Amino acid sequence: MAEKIVKLGIKREKGFLYYIDKQGDVSCAKMARGAKKGGSPKKVAKCGIKRKEGYLYFLDKKGDVSAAKMKRGGKKKKR
Repeated sequence: MAEKIVKLGIKREKGFLYYIDKQGDVSCAKMARGAKKGGSPKKVAKCGIKRKEGYLYFLDKKGDVSAAKMKRGGKKKKR
């Protein structure tokens, strides 16, 4: 289960990819479609999140930054 880190309430635009960048802020970039190239990223919100090892940080459906513990392990694939 994910836990909320920062409440931002960001409204998403269609055709853009929203993510948490290396500085811990929320950025967005235009997605590439077919022959059209993607756009350069721009900062949407500054929140300065300090990341912890073993957690996945993402923008949830309500536009807030959340974190979930990553699952590790499992069986190796047979070839």
